Amino acid sequence: MTDDIVNLSVMADHGIICSMSRSGNVWDNAAMNSLFSSLKTERTANKIYKTRDEARADVFDYIERFYNTTRRHSTIGYLSPVEFERTVRLA
Repeated sequence: MTDDIVNLSVMADHGIICSMSRSGNVWDNAAMNSLFSSLKTERTANKIYKTRDEARADVFDYIERFYNTTRRHSTIGYLSPVEFERTVRLA
């Protein structure tokens, strides 16, 4: 069995449906891959969490208090997501 088939089998066993599109189309998960890369690089790479709750709280803090409100994103004109949404609503 290939790794892909094994992964799909494990996912199916847990009621998870894969969200990938056709082979070679990488755009579906680009935004999430960018978030996860930033999260790992900027926040979690050098941390050891004592509990799952501590990790959850830190990831929540990163996303809600930094990534969405302060961190600038090149794909939206170097604005934070919150600033970008404000700008779009005003237009």
